[in-house]
Amino acid sequence: MITLECVSCVSSGGAAGPWLNNNQLYKFSYTTEVLVDRARGSKEGSGGYRISSDVDVNLVWREPSSKDDQLIRLVISKVKIESNQSEKKNVLHGTTTESVLGKTSLAALTKPFLLHLRNGKVRAKAFYSYWAEPATIKNLKRGLASLLQFQLNAGKVIENDVSGRCTVEYKAVKGQVMRTKLLDTCKTAETGFTTHSQVLGVNRKSNSVTVFTLEEGFIHSAVAEEMHLLAVNARRAVAAKVVSRQTLKLVGTEAGPLEAAGKDVPGVVKSIDAKLAAVGIMAEKVKTQCKNCPSLFEHWQAQQKQLEPAGLSKATAPRSFLALIQSIRKAPKDEILKVLKSASKTSLPQVVDAVTSSQTTASLDAILEFLNFTDAKGLVLQERFLYACGFASHPNERMLQALLEISKGKIGSTDIKESVVIIMGALIHKLCQRGGCNLPTVVQVKKMILEGPDSTQDESQVQMYLLALKNSLLPEAIPIFTKYAESTVGVYSTIALSALQRYDVKIITDEVKQTVNRVYHQNRRIYEKNVRAAAADVILSSNPSYIEVKNLLLSIGNLPHEMNKYMLSKLQDILRFQMPASKVIHQAMKDMISHNYDRFAKVGSSSSFSGFMAQSADVTSTYSLDILYSGSGILRRSNMNIYGASKGAMLHGLQVAIEAQGLETLIAATPDEGEEDLESFAGMSALLFDVQLRPVTFFKGYSDLMSKMFSMTGEPMNVVKGLILLTDHSEVIQLQSGLKASAEFQGGLAIDISGGMEISLWYRESKTSVNNRGALVVTGNVTVDMDFLRTGMEVSFETEASLNFITTVQFSEYPFLVCMQMDKTTFPFSEHLTKYDSLSSGKPIVLHKHKRQLVPGAEFPLHQENSNMCKRVFSSSW
Repeated sequence: MITLECVSCVSSGGAAGPWLNNNQLYKFSYTTEVLVDRARGSKEGSGGYRISSDVDVNLVWREPSSKDDQLIRLVISKVKIESNQSEKKNVLHGTTTESVLGKTSLAALTKPFLLHLRNGKVRAKAFYSYWAEPATIKNLKRGLASLLQFQLNAGKVIENDVSGRCTVEYKAVKGQVMRTKLLDTCKTAETGFTTHSQVLGVNRKSNSVTVFTLEEGFIHSAVAEEMHLLAVNARRAVAAKVVSRQTLKLVGTEAGPLEAAGKDVPGVVKSIDAKLAAVGIMAEKVKTQCKNCPSLFEHWQAQQKQLEPAGLSKATAPRSFLALIQSIRKAPKDEILKVLKSASKTSLPQVVDAVTSSQTTASLDAILEFLNFTDAKGLVLQERFLYACGFASHPNERMLQALLEISKGKIGSTDIKESVVIIMGALIHKLCQRGGCNLPTVVQVKKMILEGPDSTQDESQVQMYLLALKNSLLPEAIPIFTKYAESTVGVYSTIALSALQRYDVKIITDEVKQTVNRVYHQNRRIYEKNVRAAAADVILSSNPSYIEVKNLLLSIGNLPHEMNKYMLSKLQDILRFQMPASKVIHQAMKDMISHNYDRFAKVGSSSSFSGFMAQSADVTSTYSLDILYSGSGILRRSNMNIYGASKGAMLHGLQVAIEAQGLETLIAATPDEGEEDLESFAGMSALLFDVQLRPVTFFKGYSDLMSKMFSMTGEPMNVVKGLILLTDHSEVIQLQSGLKASAEFQGGLAIDISGGMEISLWYRESKTSVNNRGALVVTGNVTVDMDFLRTGMEVSFETEASLNFITTVQFSEYPFLVCMQMDKTTFPFSEHLTKYDSLSSGKPIVLHKHKRQLVPGAEFPLHQENSNMCKRVFSSSW
């Protein structure tokens, strides 16, 4: 970088840096280069460019009492801009520096600028240039000036430079100084955002090292290299790398100008040029203007067909959804409203998804003005808005405030009123994760939902508040869930117990465990089977003790028939899948009283099974299926879960639970203990990407049941349908060279989850189904934009898939026949790479590459007993 004479390297007052001789001009060659590529490189080579120039450096003024307090003048000349691509792919071929930069910008770049060094350090305002210069030009000068800052003593210090205010570590050996900048510590004016979920998020690794070489008391050269690697955690092949290099070499010295007279730096600067100003060493924001870019409305007109319902299962839908979000984020409120008002009735729900997911002030204002929550007919759009809020990647206090105001106002639909409160719980969880638990609106909503369950006698409202607390995962809610776990109302107990299972085991106290054990063992009252099964799930997932497991084993044989079978299957699944509780279960089973043939030979059709959906170096996806039947053979509870795990982080991707009760009268069967007076009911509850959604009711009450029985079409009922922004990462990476790289990673999912339940009294058969269809697109875009020259790349992958879970039960005999099927269809998977270089004028050069494959469908394996049963079910159907 710079070779400066080192005389009196240590001065009183701290670690000193280099200083310059008076009346001497130091001549340097300077090169800065930026490269953008895939993480592991590519055959086509990196995209990028190199700026080279001559640099003259001389001393302008020195503090008489301190040789280490210096004002330095720098002048850039003979600027060249070159591409690292071949002539065919070279967007700069046939251009000149002036034609690329423009006459004004080139003149600004070659204007002298000043740097004030004190003990080798630059103070925040100690960089002098011209306010009128373009921000890009000033930043390039700052990048060069930042290379002149270093110290000769080893140790960690905080420095101001073009990258921001950063912690820097110096190591010094004979003839060399190495400076390592800890980029994670840099404080800059530009902040981005990222997805709250680590599994769905983006990981960035960065490093910056500068090596100064000294020769005979001089710094002969300085070479800096900085690297930023960004990758999607769930698929690290979707990654991009930015490399920035700077080289400054001394090529000679000659006689230079005399030192200026003056008492202090401001006076000397003014005497040189009154227009020079202390513009600061830290980089300033660069506002990029997109030329010939379509307006939001024009963009929407081009994308509208892709977002019609017929195309939602195709990858084009989430890709268009992501592009629309990018366009909405740059648009004002009026333009967003124009799109909302012009969208067709069928595409409008998808527009609501995109506008809400954009999460800008303008988009939130527009959607709140557009929706009318007093109108019950607008339920679909209102719920799509609320779900998009629940899945928001980086919600703010204002979004929560908007939902709070909606909840206090008049709402036309009861379902929407419940969804508003439930989703507020999800927003509280995300805001607390980001350190916003003490924000005024968060405090207000926390108080509301914590006090909610005890503030009303209305069963649906108590359920609403419990679901909101389940989403919030507030530690303060644990005593409330513990209380409601022992409720006389089964649905309260089930919600409370399923919520306790979501908490970190470390905060589940002995008091909570005692309560849950009381529920399972019915120490104080008799509970429904599904409540006891939920209690068993909490016990087994909360680091159970030896005595807890032994008591669970001893209970088998004294439970209702189907629950005996369920508990056996649950314990065997934990052992087979080697879950955390497997060790203590193995230990307890050494006792022959707990573990004997009589207990482990119970018959029934209920089951619990876990397996792997996919395993890779990046993410492991698992599934679990829990099925509990009543003694009469009718489904009591079906619970399907899908989890994703990556680098120690866990994501509850999907849970679909179907519950039924009080259906024994249909087949003149006797209800199980504790379930004699239950009202006829069947419903479905979904949890999606850690967000609990409002449950859906199939039927409630005997009259509703009979009317549905005779009108059943076999068509499933929709539970969730829409577009979800899964991954959302945006940041500006300030490079030490003064250039900026912008990184945008987004993942969009088009999803359709439906479920149904059919009962045939004639054939004495029931069938439940859960259908999941989706299309996923994840894109990563990294761009270095200098106004006049732009280079970048986009990496992406997309897929379309369908996952179906069907349970068929024939209850004409006992044990009844149960067949569970879980399968995925053959689906396409494709990866794309796009590299681009463009000038502010002229045709861009774009390179596309992609590969596509078909992933064969498969039926997921369940236990052998299920396979045998399916053969009997389907053979008896003929």
